[in-house]
Amino acid sequence: MSKISSEALTESIAALLKNTNEEKKRPFTQTIELQFGLKNYDPNKEKRFNASVVLPYVPRNKFNICVIGTETDVAASKAVSSGGMTQDDLKLLGKDKKKVKKLAASYHAFLASASLIRQIPRLIGPGLSKAGKFPSVINTNDNVSEKIQEQKATVKFQLKSKKSLCLAVAVANVDMTPEQIQENIVLAINFFVSLLPKNWQQVKRIHMHATMGPSYKIFGM
Repeated sequence: MSKISSEALTESIAALLKNTNEEKKRPFTQTIELQFGLKNYDPNKEKRFNASVVLPYVPRNKFNICVIGTETDVAASKAVSSGGMTQDDLKLLGKDKKKVKKLAASYHAFLASASLIRQIPRLIGPGLSKAGKFPSVINTNDNVSEKIQEQKATVKFQLKSKKSLCLAVAVANVDMTPEQIQENIVLAINFFVSLLPKNWQQVKRIHMHATMGPSYKIFGM
């Protein structure tokens, strides 16, 4: 992360936390988001990226996940306060677009057992895919609770349209320590830059802000 001063980033995080936790404290945990602006990048000609990275610390306290799998998978999911659905539950939805759309809106992300994941489009149609929430797979030897924790710490980098040169990603929250916030931010920025064909040459600016707080420039104009 040679393009960003570690000291400057530390100062910006301290200012953000002072604003959110002391000066203008809110009755909820605010998310810290990175906003990226690109330059010299044509999403119509260059390969549009859609990639995810697992951060060291879970960025959002409230991140709802639904596990689609066996009764055992569902029980393990609910044991850690996540949602769960069996194959029979999916059958009850049929391919009702409104019900599937409501399901997709009810959770931030989905996981599905390896034995069931291929059946999901047949059971409920393409609704989860259209919402950008098709499940990640839980393999036979995976621990469900660990997989849920990993999913909660995963953030996705994706340009949402062919005309957009900006994107925003939640990378931390104000209840985390400054060191944890900085570690997440550094990893997220390095990963994002690695997705660009010309790396830092295509980064115009990077700002950071909390949900209800001011923006702090950490790179660019």
